[in-house]
Amino acid sequence: MEQVTLYNGVKMPIIGYGVYQVSKEECERCVMDALAVGYRSIDTAQSYFNEEQVGSAIVKSGVPRENIFLTTKVWLEHYGYDAARKSVLESMRKLRTDYLDLVLLHQPFSDYYEAYRALEDLYNEGKLRAIGVSNFYSDRLVDIASFSRIKPMVNQVETHPFNQQVEAKKWMDKYGIQIEAWAPFGEGRGGLFENSALVEIAQKHKKTTAQVILRWHIQRGVVVIPKSTHKERMQENLNIFDFALDQADMNLISELDKKQSSFFSHSDPAMVEWFVQMVEERKGK
Repeated sequence: MEQVTLYNGVKMPIIGYGVYQVSKEECERCVMDALAVGYRSIDTAQSYFNEEQVGSAIVKSGVPRENIFLTTKVWLEHYGYDAARKSVLESMRKLRTDYLDLVLLHQPFSDYYEAYRALEDLYNEGKLRAIGVSNFYSDRLVDIASFSRIKPMVNQVETHPFNQQVEAKKWMDKYGIQIEAWAPFGEGRGGLFENSALVEIAQKHKKTTAQVILRWHIQRGVVVIPKSTHKERMQENLNIFDFALDQADMNLISELDKKQSSFFSHSDPAMVEWFVQMVEERKGK
């Protein structure tokens, strides 16, 4: 398994298994399947409501905890110093572990500075091996990297052939922050899997379009966390280290960049209001 080295020396698998939108009912089985076929990085989040299932799967898998790179993310309603710290310790309880390999702030809203300070302290206490952020656009990333005690080690952002994050990656590279892709397939939106250029490259290498997309990511140095509930597809997604895209392939894929989200913009005020509403609704439950 290829790895990237974060700026603090921690090694992180370049491909992991993500459990976003994996139901509680399926999550334990899926994580055990992922570990069985060879994944050694698991990505979850407080807002996915499946941390307990992930923790149970890791214990039942028999894979030593130290061989697994485990990530979770702090959700908005737990921002602020005390709430963030408490929530991370609760995540550790649910995940049945006494340390986490990576914890990210999930969104760039609310009191994220105090939440990040909680992550810094937990990192200094040895409870977290790495810390970072998710969905931080370049301006906010430079801000928190410049005015925090510990720069984020990872920024997890929407990245796929239709939204390649070229400019954002330049800023991450400048500050030594590892880019990680959520939705590395763009959830197939816009006909991504059927795109003629990707199909042509896949046929050339006798691979699937999904494998070509993942290979394109890792050749750019992007960490990926594809999700699937099918064991054979999990294995397929791992089978990307026996071929390489040439420069012509990479150039062809670079032309697919639409330079915009396939989902939503975090700089859209209406979208910020949507996140606020979500937090308020959860408080009422």
